[in-house]
Amino acid sequence: MIFVGTCGFCEARKKYFQDFKTVEIQQTFYRILEEKTLKKWRSEAPEGFVFSIKAFQGITHPANSPTWRRSNVKPSKDVGLLKPTNEVFKYWEITLNEARILNARFILIQLPKSFKETEESFANAEKFFSKISRDIEIAVELRGWSEKGIKKFVREFDVIDVTDPLIRKPLHRGDINYYRLHGAYENGRIIYKHKYTDEELEKIAERVKEWNKKESYIYFNNVYMCDDAKRFRDLI
Repeated sequence: MIFVGTCGFCEARKKYFQDFKTVEIQQTFYRILEEKTLKKWRSEAPEGFVFSIKAFQGITHPANSPTWRRSNVKPSKDVGLLKPTNEVFKYWEITLNEARILNARFILIQLPKSFKETEESFANAEKFFSKISRDIEIAVELRGWSEKGIKKFVREFDVIDVTDPLIRKPLHRGDINYYRLHGAYENGRIIYKHKYTDEELEKIAERVKEWNKKESYIYFNNVYMCDDAKRFRDLI
């Protein structure tokens, strides 16, 4: 089965729930949300709708990340990069609780480029994943890593490899694939203003179907995400 959605509600929720079968919640990355907000979203969603939530940035992003400007939390020096600190573990428990309230299928851990392919990063990850509760599927997006490093990471820690099907095939074991489509790439930079061509969407559809085992989730995250996701949905 193939599910198509966007990173965040790209239109009014009532309409979104009619148009799509899944969403990746972005607000949980920037802010700690009230329980009543999450319960409201869950109650509004139709039966069978799949939520994924993006893990709070206190788990992944250091205090100097510009993303903290949008947060309702003041970061300490002990946050981010999967550091095995009390702060990071606290934020994981908060994220996990949010996911449980939503009955989310996935938690996305999107790591910044500052989480480099080093022994220190692997050591942090080993301590983090060995200690956390993980009764919800975890998907991880690594940026700037080699395929060899990504493959080792996702298999060692038994997580879903998040990738762009135009770039490469997923490297994890398991029968669930998770894709994020940010736009185009230029000299290592993401061009979010890119609008996918019909040819690109057809190629994505072809690869997603070819690599599909049990379930595949595709989330658009470019400027034109709503339109592109609907065009892609109609191809599948």
